[in-house]
Amino acid sequence: MATSELGRLLRLDGDVHIDFIDSPALRGNALGDPSERPLPVYTPPGYDLEGSKRYPVLYVLHGYTGDAAGLVAGKAWETNVVQWIDKLITSGAMPPALLAVVDGFTRLGGSQYMNSIHNGDYATYVVRDVVGHLDAHYRTVAREGGRAVLGKSSGGYGSLHLVMTQPGTFAAFASHSGDTNFRAASIRQFGDAQRVLERFDHDLEAFVKHFEARPKRPFDEYSTMEMLGYASAYSPREAQAFAIDLPWNAKTGEIRDDVFARWLAFDPVEMCVGKRAEFERLRLSYVDCGRRDEYYLDLGARILAGRLRELGVAVRHEEFDDDHKNVGYRYAVSLPALAAVLDRED
Repeated sequence: MATSELGRLLRLDGDVHIDFIDSPALRGNALGDPSERPLPVYTPPGYDLEGSKRYPVLYVLHGYTGDAAGLVAGKAWETNVVQWIDKLITSGAMPPALLAVVDGFTRLGGSQYMNSIHNGDYATYVVRDVVGHLDAHYRTVAREGGRAVLGKSSGGYGSLHLVMTQPGTFAAFASHSGDTNFRAASIRQFGDAQRVLERFDHDLEAFVKHFEARPKRPFDEYSTMEMLGYASAYSPREAQAFAIDLPWNAKTGEIRDDVFARWLAFDPVEMCVGKRAEFERLRLSYVDCGRRDEYYLDLGARILAGRLRELGVAVRHEEFDDDHKNVGYRYAVSLPALAAVLDRED
């Protein structure tokens, strides 16, 4: 049984260790976000740090506005990702594996797990600093074949982005309701953000300080913050706080095609077309989404799966009857599927 306080609190048969790493990739970022990040690591029952057995590692990425603490938090009537892997391993539904919970939160709500002159180098942080820490301090299968990455929403996007831009790190990925098809998912929120920012004369710092100070925040302000978070990843201008280009005209609200083109360059449904080799080296490409997703990400998942198949890439694509929220139960599908294709050393 678990010996750590968190492991006991979550009633795990395995355990959770909370490490902290100071990432050189995040130091000196324009937003002033901390370079030291928590890194919860799940170890399965029977894990022995001094033993000879080595385990594959599943790296899980949280969604926008999430953080590592949120993914390991217990919630009434719900099962978090750590509880899911523990339940699946103890029931025999999947072989033992480690799970690392990556923290990618920023002052603007999230990093999309990308390298950005505005946010910091979050892709490098994951593949060099986080992976390096696991391989140095745990009994991992320390090679591409021993690693997979997964996540939901922005975490699903991050999983896609990392396998496309950091080949050789992960052998498989799972994207649950991942950000795709920006033309449908993002444009409809531009108008809300334009109207909100007009109240602040498009002073982004003034809006962010207002947002942070409020005890309760309306939906249109959350939506505005989300667009700022995406712009800081997709269209940063320089390494200064709030120096980002928004994909619409501040006076009229008209879409700025030049800036939006920079966003689309990072859209998985566009980006995948030039990444055949990166996908072909993967052992499993898993994509799913609820058919009632509020951001139409089910359509993006269909497009992505279709384009990968046109490239001759095998992809496991599934749809289910649900929306975007509270779909963590899909980890019960992806975790065993990912673990099944990874290398092991007994």
